[in-house]
Amino acid sequence: MDNFECIDIVRAEQLIAEGALVADIRDPQSYQQSHITNAIHLSNDTLHDFIQSADMDAPVIVCCYHGFSSQSAAGFLIQQGFDQVYSLDGGFELWQASRPELCSNS
Repeated sequence: MDNFECIDIVRAEQLIAEGALVADIRDPQSYQQSHITNAIHLSNDTLHDFIQSADMDAPVIVCCYHGFSSQSAAGFLIQQGFDQVYSLDGGFELWQASRPELCSNS
């Protein structure tokens, strides 16, 4: 994969079931209030460590509020060498509205 792919919630669920990592790029307060179960919070402060420790071959789904900022972040991760990066269409807002049972609080 030379570029990231925008995916819907159904595809994201499939990838998560297969072991994809979810990287939530929203602000820390929003992440703490609720996030996709098992998502990691990815920020400027944690980005370096994430890149150093992550499996570049494993799929990563980037999640923001509405699915727009995640596209830039997904493109950045592709540039850093990640092979399979996805941006979640509709972001966390749509995920939470559609799949509230798959959300967690910190």
